[in-house]
Amino acid sequence: MRNRVFVAACWAAALAACGWAARRHAGVGTNMSQAAAAFIESLSPEQREAALLPFEDGRRLEWHFIPKPERKGVQLKHMSESQRERAQALLRACLSQIGYEKAETIRALEAILHELERSRPDGPIRDPERYYFTLFGRPGPDTKWGLSIEGHHLSLNFVVDQGVLVASTPAFFGANPAEVKTDFDFGPPKGHRTLAKEEDLAFQLLHSLDETQRQIAVIDPKAPADLRAAGEPHPPDSPPAGLPAGRMTPNQQETLRALLEAYLENMPEEVAHGRRREIERGGFENIHFAWAGADTPGIGHYYRIQGPSFVVELVNTQPDASGNPANHIHSVWRQMSGDFGLAR
Repeated sequence: MRNRVFVAACWAAALAACGWAARRHAGVGTNMSQAAAAFIESLSPEQREAALLPFEDGRRLEWHFIPKPERKGVQLKHMSESQRERAQALLRACLSQIGYEKAETIRALEAILHELERSRPDGPIRDPERYYFTLFGRPGPDTKWGLSIEGHHLSLNFVVDQGVLVASTPAFFGANPAEVKTDFDFGPPKGHRTLAKEEDLAFQLLHSLDETQRQIAVIDPKAPADLRAAGEPHPPDSPPAGLPAGRMTPNQQETLRALLEAYLENMPEEVAHGRRREIERGGFENIHFAWAGADTPGIGHYYRIQGPSFVVELVNTQPDASGNPANHIHSVWRQMSGDFGLAR
């Protein structure tokens, strides 16, 4: 009960600050523009040619979280120490402290994958420094420009227009292993779960449903292999499925709010405020929670949360590098009106 009241109070306080958020939202874009300009300024001409592309370049809409031998942009591995510091400052400007630490932990998991997959022919592709920074258009107070920060299990995409952040999706965070099962002298410690709240709160909500609610919420006894429309410019425009929040109890609604906060807290407060405002405008009661797969951890499972303004998906079906089942998470927040600042 105390947790439910706390979450409700936090959400109400956030909404009460929406007027402040609207005024401050430009601050995120300004901070990003300044950090991006400093990053570009630090690059060599050759690096700048790779990192700075026209805003209209089609590669701006290309995103994915799978390990790739090559990606657009300049990777951390090829940066000097001072350049890396400016790249990290740019990443910090895009995310909250929680989101930044989550992104850095995802990178650190690559060192564990490298150790576990030494025998694989593509083992060297697992590398905490194989993360790429790309700008589309030159950042400035009067320009429109985009940003991609991407590597295995991380894809962050933004658009800033005249100093105002106007798009921040798709925003993908993944983790392999979802729970670190072995102690190493590096990387996250044994037992660490990078996306713990995103999973635990969803299971909590599922287990709180009565039989009638569960029959509506569970859309498939088997979880899908992966997220829908992965790598595509826009999320699916299919209608929401599952149980609407309007048919949940107050306790269940607060669990759903807490679950959404696990995603909202990745972004700067101004961005999170804006997303909350969109959720309330669309009617919180219209958000749907859908589940597929097992109702216990360690077996493939999936959920979707969809409202008029957004869709969240999480899937955990793949084994980790050691073969532990359902220990490999993919999660994403997308904009139903269109990702990358584009209208459908």
